Amino acid sequence: MAMTMSGEVELAASRDRVWAKLNDPEVLKACIPGCEDLIKTDANQFHAVARMKIGPVSARFKGKVTLSDLDPPNGYKIAGEGEGGVAGFAKGEATVVLVDHNGGTLLKYEAAAQTGGKLAQLGQRLIGGTAKKLADRFFANFAEVVQG
Repeated sequence: MAMTMSGEVELAASRDRVWAKLNDPEVLKACIPGCEDLIKTDANQFHAVARMKIGPVSARFKGKVTLSDLDPPNGYKIAGEGEGGVAGFAKGEATVVLVDHNGGTLLKYEAAAQTGGKLAQLGQRLIGGTAKKLADRFFANFAEVVQG
Protein backbone atom coordinates (compact mmCIF):
# COMPACT_ATOMS: atom_id res chain seq x y z
CA MET A 1 0.00 0.00 0.00
CA ALA A 2 1.47 3.38 -1.03
CA MET A 3 0.63 6.89 0.11
CA THR A 4 1.95 10.40 -0.40
CA MET A 5 1.82 13.57 1.63
CA SER A 6 3.33 17.02 1.60
CA GLY A 7 3.43 20.05 3.80
CA GLU A 8 5.36 23.03 5.03
CA VAL A 9 6.35 24.42 8.40
CA GLU A 10 7.44 27.96 9.25
CA LEU A 11 10.34 28.02 11.70
CA ALA A 12 11.61 31.09 13.54
CA ALA A 13 15.25 30.13 13.03
CA SER A 14 17.92 30.67 10.39
CA ARG A 15 18.27 28.21 7.52
CA ASP A 16 21.77 27.27 8.77
CA ARG A 17 20.38 26.43 12.23
CA VAL A 18 17.52 24.37 10.76
CA TRP A 19 19.97 22.54 8.48
CA ALA A 20 22.27 21.73 11.41
CA LYS A 21 19.36 20.36 13.48
CA LEU A 22 18.07 18.28 10.54
CA ASN A 23 21.47 16.57 10.47
CA ASP A 24 21.86 16.02 14.22
CA PRO A 25 21.04 12.41 15.20
CA GLU A 26 20.16 13.38 18.79
CA VAL A 27 17.69 16.00 17.60
CA LEU A 28 16.11 13.63 15.11
CA LYS A 29 15.86 10.86 17.73
CA ALA A 30 14.13 13.24 20.15
CA CYS A 31 11.68 14.45 17.47
CA ILE A 32 10.69 11.17 15.78
CA PRO A 33 7.64 9.76 17.58
CA GLY A 34 8.42 6.33 19.05
CA CYS A 35 12.13 6.48 18.20
CA GLU A 36 14.14 4.36 20.63
CA ASP A 37 17.49 4.49 18.89
CA LEU A 38 19.14 6.43 16.06
CA ILE A 39 22.82 5.69 15.61
CA LYS A 40 25.01 7.13 12.88
CA THR A 41 26.67 4.22 11.05
CA ASP A 42 28.19 6.10 8.13
CA ALA A 43 28.54 9.70 6.96
CA ASN A 44 24.96 9.75 5.67
CA GLN A 45 23.40 6.62 7.16
CA PHE A 46 21.78 5.72 10.48
CA HIS A 47 20.51 2.56 12.15
CA ALA A 48 17.06 3.21 13.62
CA VAL A 49 14.68 1.49 16.03
CA ALA A 50 11.17 2.85 16.54
CA ARG A 51 8.05 1.54 18.26
CA MET A 52 4.80 2.42 16.51
CA LYS A 53 1.12 1.68 16.95
CA ILE A 54 -1.14 1.91 13.93
CA GLY A 55 -4.72 1.04 14.78
CA PRO A 56 -4.68 -2.36 16.48
CA VAL A 57 -1.16 -3.22 15.23
CA SER A 58 1.79 -2.39 17.45
CA ALA A 59 5.31 -3.14 16.28
CA ARG A 60 8.96 -2.38 16.87
CA PHE A 61 10.62 -1.48 13.58
CA LYS A 62 14.35 -1.90 12.97
CA GLY A 63 15.93 -0.47 9.88
CA LYS A 64 18.08 2.16 8.30
CA VAL A 65 17.77 5.81 7.39
CA THR A 66 19.83 7.28 4.54
CA LEU A 67 20.41 10.92 3.60
CA SER A 68 21.15 11.71 -0.06
CA ASP A 69 21.13 14.57 -2.55
CA LEU A 70 22.60 16.78 0.17
CA ASP A 71 22.56 20.48 -0.75
CA PRO A 72 23.58 22.36 2.44
CA PRO A 73 21.75 24.40 3.73
CA ASN A 74 18.97 24.07 1.14
CA GLY A 75 17.73 20.51 1.60
CA TYR A 76 18.15 16.80 1.08
CA LYS A 77 16.37 13.53 0.47
CA ILE A 78 15.82 11.23 3.44
CA ALA A 79 14.86 7.59 2.95
CA GLY A 80 14.07 4.93 5.49
CA GLU A 81 13.04 1.32 5.62
CA GLY A 82 12.14 -0.86 8.55
CA GLU A 83 11.01 -4.37 9.35
CA GLY A 84 8.37 -4.82 12.02
CA GLY A 85 8.34 -8.61 12.25
CA VAL A 86 4.86 -10.10 11.82
CA ALA A 87 3.42 -6.56 11.52
CA GLY A 88 5.15 -6.19 8.15
CA PHE A 89 7.39 -3.51 6.76
CA ALA A 90 7.38 0.21 6.14
CA LYS A 91 9.57 2.22 3.82
CA GLY A 92 9.50 5.72 2.51
CA GLU A 93 11.37 8.77 1.42
CA ALA A 94 10.95 12.50 1.66
CA THR A 95 12.45 15.46 -0.11
CA VAL A 96 13.07 18.35 2.29
CA VAL A 97 13.62 21.90 1.02
CA LEU A 98 14.60 24.90 3.17
CA VAL A 99 14.03 28.49 2.02
CA ASP A 100 14.43 31.83 3.75
CA HIS A 101 11.00 33.15 4.74
CA ASN A 102 9.84 36.13 6.87
CA GLY A 103 13.14 36.34 8.76
CA GLY A 104 13.12 32.60 9.47
CA THR A 105 12.96 29.42 7.44
CA LEU A 106 10.19 27.67 5.55
CA LEU A 107 10.64 23.89 5.56
CA LYS A 108 8.78 22.17 2.71
CA TYR A 109 8.48 18.41 2.34
CA GLU A 110 7.06 15.87 -0.05
CA ALA A 111 6.95 12.28 1.15
CA ALA A 112 5.97 8.87 -0.17
CA ALA A 113 5.62 5.73 1.92
CA GLN A 114 4.79 2.07 1.44
CA THR A 115 3.66 -0.59 3.87
CA GLY A 116 3.32 -4.33 3.57
CA GLY A 117 2.17 -7.28 5.66
CA LYS A 118 -0.45 -6.78 8.38
CA LEU A 119 0.02 -3.03 8.18
CA ALA A 120 -1.14 -2.95 4.57
CA GLN A 121 -4.32 -4.79 5.55
CA LEU A 122 -5.40 -1.97 7.87
CA GLY A 123 -6.56 0.24 5.04
CA GLN A 124 -5.41 3.44 3.39
CA ARG A 125 -7.49 5.78 5.56
CA LEU A 126 -6.15 4.46 8.88
CA ILE A 127 -2.53 4.32 7.71
CA GLY A 128 -2.75 7.71 6.01
CA GLY A 129 -4.29 9.31 9.09
CA THR A 130 -1.63 7.80 11.34
CA ALA A 131 1.16 8.89 8.98
CA LYS A 132 -0.20 12.46 8.98
CA LYS A 133 -0.36 12.48 12.81
CA LEU A 134 3.21 11.19 13.06
CA ALA A 135 4.45 13.82 10.59
CA ASP A 136 2.59 16.58 12.45
CA ARG A 137 4.04 15.41 15.77
CA PHE A 138 7.57 15.23 14.32
CA PHE A 139 7.40 18.77 12.95
CA ALA A 140 5.86 20.15 16.17
CA ASN A 141 8.69 18.52 18.17
CA PHE A 142 11.27 19.73 15.64
CA ALA A 143 9.93 23.32 15.77
CA GLU A 144 10.26 23.29 19.59
CA VAL A 145 13.87 22.11 19.42
CA VAL A 146 14.91 24.47 16.62
CA GLN A 147 13.20 27.55 18.03
CA GLY A 148 13.84 26.76 21.69
